Amino acid sequence: MIIAAQEKPRDQEVKNSIFNVQAGFAGIWLNNEAKIVNNLVLRSEVGLSAGLWGGDYYDNTGFLMTPLLHLEPRYYYNINRRISKQKSINNNSGNFFSLKTTFHPNWFVISNYDNLKIISDFSVIPSYGFRRKISQHLNYEFSAGLGYRHLYLKDSGYNSNKSEIAPDLTLRLGYTF
Repeated sequence: MIIAAQEKPRDQEVKNSIFNVQAGFAGIWLNNEAKIVNNLVLRSEVGLSAGLWGGDYYDNTGFLMTPLLHLEPRYYYNINRRISKQKSINNNSGNFFSLKTTFHPNWFVISNYDNLKIISDFSVIPSYGFRRKISQHLNYEFSAGLGYRHLYLKDSGYNSNKSEIAPDLTLRLGYTF
């Protein structure tokens, strides 16, 4: 009797769909990465962005959380290289380029100040980043970029809206379902 065994080849692509909950210094988010083709995903996200402020003009240090909607095509460019070096690609661990599009609507604000409103904004930011697996379900993620932000100032009573250059720096700890 002859017995032959073959090692199953590891996937060389991102997962079809993964769900994450992530937390960072500036909020908490729930997201999904849905595979488009081999190493390209579309990340959709909802969450609460946080902010702090203080100074001579305020009685107390201020805190707020406001909703965020996020859509981001993400290209994981080094999946095959990670596999060739026998590094994990679980839960889409790898380096990526992305185009972050984010909208902060003025729907509601959670704050220690009453009747606080934010100015809605929309941003498009090309970014570079990476995600790494800590354990089967835990991961961390970092990204940085520089792009464009449009502030809807007229909605808050100003004479005109404003556009500006917007930096983005993200560091998050996440749990993949």
